Amino acid sequence: MSEKIVTGKIYDIQGFSVHDGPGIRLTVFLKGCPLHCLWCHSPESQAFHTELNWMEIRCAGIKLCGNCLDACPNGAISPGIMKKPAAGGDEIQLVEVNRSICVNCGNCASACSSKALYMCGTDYTVDEVMDRVMKEQPFFKRSGGGVTISGGECLCQPEFTRALLKRCKENGIHTAVDTSGAVPFSVIESILLYTDLFLYDLKCMDSDLHKKAIGIPNELILENAKKIAANAGRLQIRIPIIPRFNDSEESFDRFGAFIREIKDSVDVVQLLPYHNMGTVKWERLQRNAPVLEAVVPSDALVRERKARLESYGLKVMIH
Repeated sequence: MSEKIVTGKIYDIQGFSVHDGPGIRLTVFLKGCPLHCLWCHSPESQAFHTELNWMEIRCAGIKLCGNCLDACPNGAISPGIMKKPAAGGDEIQLVEVNRSICVNCGNCASACSSKALYMCGTDYTVDEVMDRVMKEQPFFKRSGGGVTISGGECLCQPEFTRALLKRCKENGIHTAVDTSGAVPFSVIESILLYTDLFLYDLKCMDSDLHKKAIGIPNELILENAKKIAANAGRLQIRIPIIPRFNDSEESFDRFGAFIREIKDSVDVVQLLPYHNMGTVKWERLQRNAPVLEAVVPSDALVRERKARLESYGLKVMIH
């Protein structure tokens, strides 16, 4: 009987990454996430299926192209608004996608001459990803880097994540898993042997508020962090600083108290100040903008919150 070929749905692979674990890394981003953070800066990561994106700035207009109109089998694409190109010149007529009848077949993206329409989410085998990984090995060796598997939530594709981690370890490559922890511990337990570091997201210590803003309570997330620590796993805790959500002194005291319980397993706490650079990605999916659009936290506030966590005996860095 032939061995089953494991595939994962990936929306991006980034080389020369320096913020997703130690050293220079290759970060593999898998699609699909059980959380729905109001401030999400990667909305293309949320859905588990391959989906159509539209980058308006690339659109050449119906007169010069318009190939997508005939390519769609469901008539989901029609002539849209008139607009001046960003580079200047005469107005062009853009296209409009009716998301209610679009089935993400990709025909329009294949026909689009300017790649304004493109599909997000590609199925890769472990071998295909490892081909890229092995090309990056010289950078890993010189910098103490490796491979990080991220998302979305990569542990929602556990079979592929486990297989890729195992292959990396067989080749002596440092591994990290970027996770929200919102999965059964049995999934985490199955990758412990192949994971050198967990980049572990903590967003809010108040479970009710966590559910309102993110979609699920936080008990499983906190319990899994404790279990990783109890099973000799290494953690890099990541805390996004979100205005009007978790940026208060009280919130950071609760973060500090919790992390102190497991601090012997925590290499560092990484603070990720809120930014709004992902807003344009919502436009590409033609969804509403994120519910939370806020002012970026000041450097002074970020430094104060860093000092607050350091008072709990924690090593803290700012991204």
